[in-house]
Amino acid sequence: MPQTTIAAKEVEKVVTADEETTDIVVHRVPYGDPPAVRALDTSELGTWSLYRALIGEFTASLILLYVSIATVIGYRNQSSAADERCTGVGYLGVAWSFGATVSVLVYSTSGVSGGHINPAVTFALFMAGKVTLVRAVLYVAAQCLGAVVGVGVVKGIMKHPYDDLGGGANAVAGGYSLGAALGAETLGTFVLAYAVFSATDPKRTARDAFVPLVAALPIGMAVFVVHLATIPITGTGINPARSLGAAVLYNQHETWKQHWIFWVGPFTGAAMAAFYHKIVLRDGAVVKESLAAMGSFKRNSSTA
Repeated sequence: MPQTTIAAKEVEKVVTADEETTDIVVHRVPYGDPPAVRALDTSELGTWSLYRALIGEFTASLILLYVSIATVIGYRNQSSAADERCTGVGYLGVAWSFGATVSVLVYSTSGVSGGHINPAVTFALFMAGKVTLVRAVLYVAAQCLGAVVGVGVVKGIMKHPYDDLGGGANAVAGGYSLGAALGAETLGTFVLAYAVFSATDPKRTARDAFVPLVAALPIGMAVFVVHLATIPITGTGINPARSLGAAVLYNQHETWKQHWIFWVGPFTGAAMAAFYHKIVLRDGAVVKESLAAMGSFKRNSSTA
C-alpha cells in the first residue's frame, strides 16, 4: 500500500501588532504509515538495538509488577485489619498504581523498545504488522521473565502478607462465571490496545510531536479506567505477563485452573483492536468505498 503523506506546510492568517492581517507559512511535520514489517524477518537478531529493547522490556515489566503487586498486597493487608479498613488505598489506589506506573514506564522505555510492557500489546502490534515474529516472541519472553522477577521481589519483601493475602494473583471473583470473566478480560484489553493504536498513530504523533507525554498519558489512563471496571470481576489482568508472574510465585491450584482466561481474553481483545484499527480507523477510505458501492447497488435495484 503506498505511503500517504500530509503536506508539510500550511498557510495561516495572523494579525500583526499594527492590526494588519498577513499570511504566514506554517511548517507541519509530514506523516505517513510506515510499511508493514516482514513477519518472518530474522535480520534484527544480529543488532544490538533488539537486545537493548529486550532489556528495556524486562526491566519495565519488573518495575511494573513490583510497584503494582506491592500496592495490591499492601491494600489487602490494611483492609484485613478491622481498625484499618478505611486507611488503605482501595480499588481506586490500586487502579492508579497500575495506570500511573504504566504511563511512567511507557514514557521511559518507548524510545528503546516501544514501551510494550505487555504480551497482549506486543501481539496486537504484531497483528498490525508493526513488529516481526522474532521480536514479538522475544518481547513476550522478556516481559514474562521480568514479571516473575518483579513479583519475586515483592514476595521477598512482604513474604507473610503475600502468602496470606493471595499473592496478587488474578482470579474470578465469586458470583461471576468464567464466561463473564473472559468477556471482561477481552473487552478490557481491547480498550487498552485501542488506546495504544490511537496514541501512537502516525498522524497524531506528527501533529503532537511537541508533547512528549502524548502517548504515555492516554495509555496509562486506559489501564486505570479498565482496572476500575474489572478489579471486582477478575482483579484485572489485561496483561498476561502480570497474571503469569503472580501465578508462578503464588503457585496455587485454583489460580492455575483459571489462568487460561488471562491469556485467551487479552490476546482475543488485542486481536480485535488490531483488526478494528487497521480496517476501520486507518483504512477508512476502503470502508467508505464499500458503503458507497452498497448504496449505489441499492439505488440501481430500486430503479430497475
